[in-house]
Amino acid sequence: MAYTRKAASVVIRANIMVDGEGLRLEDVVAVAEAWSEPEAVHVELAPQARARVARARQAVDGFLSRGEIIYGITTGFGRFKDRLIPLADAERLQHNILVSHAVGVGKPIDEATTRALMLIRANTLAKGHSGVRVETVERLLDLLNAGVHPRIPCQGSLGASGDLAPLAHMALVLVGEGEAIYRGELLPGGEALRRAGLRPWTLAAKEGLALTNGTAFMAAIGSLVTARAERIAQVADIAGALSCEALHGTPRAFDERIHAARPHPRQVACAAYLRRLLEGSQFLRPDDPLNVQDAYTLRCIPQVHGAVRDAIAYARWVIEIELNAVTDNPLIFVDEKSGEISVLSGGNFHGEPIAIAMDYLAIALAELGNISERRIMRLTDEASNANTLPAFLTENGGLNSGFMITQYTAAALAAENKVLAHPASVDTIPTSANVEDHVSMGNTAALKARQILDNVERILAVELFAAAQGVDFRRKVHGKRARLGAGTDPVYRLIRLQVPFIEADTVMYPHIEAVRSLIVTGQIDSAVAEGIG
Repeated sequence: MAYTRKAASVVIRANIMVDGEGLRLEDVVAVAEAWSEPEAVHVELAPQARARVARARQAVDGFLSRGEIIYGITTGFGRFKDRLIPLADAERLQHNILVSHAVGVGKPIDEATTRALMLIRANTLAKGHSGVRVETVERLLDLLNAGVHPRIPCQGSLGASGDLAPLAHMALVLVGEGEAIYRGELLPGGEALRRAGLRPWTLAAKEGLALTNGTAFMAAIGSLVTARAERIAQVADIAGALSCEALHGTPRAFDERIHAARPHPRQVACAAYLRRLLEGSQFLRPDDPLNVQDAYTLRCIPQVHGAVRDAIAYARWVIEIELNAVTDNPLIFVDEKSGEISVLSGGNFHGEPIAIAMDYLAIALAELGNISERRIMRLTDEASNANTLPAFLTENGGLNSGFMITQYTAAALAAENKVLAHPASVDTIPTSANVEDHVSMGNTAALKARQILDNVERILAVELFAAAQGVDFRRKVHGKRARLGAGTDPVYRLIRLQVPFIEADTVMYPHIEAVRSLIVTGQIDSAVAEGIG
């Protein structure tokens, strides 16, 4: 990725070359996050990719000129693989796959995810095994650069043969049909193109199939969920550390020697991070032979959060392979030495790798919410925290309910996550007259993981809100000058800039959303970085 500046007032933050080989998770996030200012991130097809794409296209043109029978080029699709298509109908066949497959339902995905989807699909085509024209890839990138975002319903994909319905909705706009959002307005596809100064594109043989057949939709959702999960895992460590201080916990369980004895690397890293966050804290419990250990929700933070980080790392590993993979069918291979051309039908469109990764991630994120909710319970239940804090974090209990119902909210979200965490990848419904007799449900897995992540963000917001309240009660015992940890102190101060100490019952949902905004915008992470370097 190179950084440059555009003429006039628009600054291009990133110039991304699509080459089919080097797309990173960070590139996908950068393109996605530019949804409201698409001119700020410019995407173009790399010269080496142009050559590969053109070579595969020449092979397709050769098949057509010789009248060869090739699946999806001169035959129908799926169960119709044995139906021959006259050459005169080759272009119509590719248009038909778009209109017949664009049967998605439900709410449309957000523009950020749409942009991620378009980028990933273009990068797949840039590998040079799909048989599309160079100009077709460029037209897709034109939509991205112009900020023409197809309206894509979120439901309808089984994850094999890839994300057919969502990708068909994407490709419809390319040919001037469907719907798209342009500069905040939902428009017919052709009108969106016209306003952006673009024209409808006519697909050639193989191109409709190449555009719709693959895993780009689930990979787009998975990419953005994984990137957010990496942030959330860090916020969970921070929330756990602040709760530990509010609950007068001990840092003994984070001792380096304990974790070296069970050297799961992300458990070890989590414990080290907690030690940095809590360094210098005067809110922690000194060694007490009669009280040597805390409840699991504090004592086992490294073990639980570390295991969650393992799942997130696995998701990144799978996603980054998928970003630079060819996932349509059939594939065209041209031997560089002999020039021999092969057309091979396979199953790279099957979304099982992403489906399992997203299910694993969903389960892990649900656990992050579970342990956070239990810490909220401990913050609000005076019996569980041995009267360290007043019941429900309020002084005049009875007249005031305090934080009583915030724990209900966290419990409701945690309970919902447990239902959502049921793996989608273990389910399958045969389709296409039993030709496509095993599907991945990868799209469902990715959407569930995203919903769980949304819930966990809110659970952690409640925990941070409650922990800050608990710290203020602790200050009444230890004095206003008592120091929090090097990493938790700036977070506490950031929270207090947004939400007050709750003296008496008041409407609190805006405060929860305010803390959640600090999480989503990365301000929590930035505050910690300033504190511990």
